[in-house]
Amino acid sequence: MNIIWDFLAGLSTAGLLLPEAVAYALIAGVTPAHAIVAALCGLSVYALVGHSRFAVVAPTSSSAALLAAAIGSLGLQGTGPRLMAMSALVFLTGLMFLGVAVARLGNLSGFVSRAVLRGFSFGLAITIVIKQVPLIVGIEGLSGSLWTVISGLAQHFAEWNLISLGVGAAGMIVLPLLKRIRGVPAAFVVLIMGISLSYFFDLSRQHVHLLGTLQFDTIRPSLPDLQRAEWLRLLELAPPLFLIIFAESWGSIRNLALVHNQPVDANRELAALGAANIASSLFQGLAVGAGFSASSANESAGARSRFAGLFAALALLTLVVFAMPLIAYLPEPILAAVVVSALTHALNPTPLLRLWKIDRDQYIALAAALAVLVFGVLIGMLSAIALSLLALVNRLSAPTVTRLGHLGDSHDFVDIARFPLAIIEPDIMILRPAQPVFFANAEGIFNTIRANVAGTKTQAIIISFEESSDFDSTALDSLAEFKTQMEKSHIELYFARVRLRICDAMSRYDGGALADPTRQTQSVADAYQQAQQTLALRRP
Repeated sequence: MNIIWDFLAGLSTAGLLLPEAVAYALIAGVTPAHAIVAALCGLSVYALVGHSRFAVVAPTSSSAALLAAAIGSLGLQGTGPRLMAMSALVFLTGLMFLGVAVARLGNLSGFVSRAVLRGFSFGLAITIVIKQVPLIVGIEGLSGSLWTVISGLAQHFAEWNLISLGVGAAGMIVLPLLKRIRGVPAAFVVLIMGISLSYFFDLSRQHVHLLGTLQFDTIRPSLPDLQRAEWLRLLELAPPLFLIIFAESWGSIRNLALVHNQPVDANRELAALGAANIASSLFQGLAVGAGFSASSANESAGARSRFAGLFAALALLTLVVFAMPLIAYLPEPILAAVVVSALTHALNPTPLLRLWKIDRDQYIALAAALAVLVFGVLIGMLSAIALSLLALVNRLSAPTVTRLGHLGDSHDFVDIARFPLAIIEPDIMILRPAQPVFFANAEGIFNTIRANVAGTKTQAIIISFEESSDFDSTALDSLAEFKTQMEKSHIELYFARVRLRICDAMSRYDGGALADPTRQTQSVADAYQQAQQTLALRRP
């Protein structure tokens, strides 16, 4: 029974993938054959290597836009050099996926925050939608930056083709209506309607641009042949493409897995995406990933295993082989409508407005969106990555130290700023760094602790390291310097909530200069009790 559900889901998914693949090829600036070949490679390879029941690995709008921007930044002239560079970039991206999978770095996507990705996706969606307008209104030759396209549309307003506009608008109206009907391949139905309109009413005579015959005869399996300097230049462009594909794909795979309580291994998914992209590159295909819209459509259609993607590949191949003469009648405004419809979820401002409501990360999300709109897709993606890392460094490097107090007769020690009734002793100060201690903040944290102690009657300090799982050499050096200074000031020093890795590091540091098991405890309460006993012995 499962095989039947997979077969039906594959047919439905193929109906969505064909128009989307052709539309994403237009975004990438290549012929539709390169996107269709990429979809066939992605679907087939992932079915054999991947694990998710629902992931549909094919070209996506974001990867197509980023690929086009990356190749455009090279300033290459001619179709041949551009296709060679595209194949090489997709190949390098696939190798990067495999390398990260072998290194078992599946959590790498966490370094690009969701807030930044939401901002980037929102800005990217606006950019792609606006760049579909020339196709909808029948204006040729408008490309380049977002502002160039907007300016060109305004300058050529008198040349807008109203019939082409009507066809595109009809597609955008019908698509969301059909999507409400469960099990109906909306994009495929709209594709058939567009072909029928073109065929029976001869839209080409009304100057509505058609897709034309798909050319597959130039696609041959081969390895990219470039000079060393060209490979190195492309290697600089591969990380942004890798990150956006993995972040988008892992988000889709993980969300669907959580809904269905299905375990997934990030490193296996990395390997599958790497193999799919390498296979696509060998046939001059676009970069591929598990897009949210196609994967969700596959799940909604009733897929039971990852082999639904294999059936989708077979159905897509059948459509291309036997329906190629009809596909040539497909109006370009319909393709643009499919792209706009596929990006509807990314144009929803609700996730961004939510950030303002919770007052977290709204400014970096806004900056990521503006970076895409102002500087373009490639620079926007690089800016988004930089913003994520800067936000991480800013939060980790800002030295924040909380003072703790004893909560009544319990063993709990809490932030005195939040619990004014917590008891503090004038001669024992309990402090907790709010961030993991590492090279960027170690000196600042211990300077903050010194400032807290200065001018007080403190005779013992307890530092709770519960936020730190390990210390690097800088953290150890800073701790040793702080310990020496406290000893000179005759202040007792205790460490609480010390993880085993930190204990091991302390024991190895300069012959055990930091190792003192009697001053390292697993709880603040134990350290507090030891400090009280030590100070009691010091008192006359």
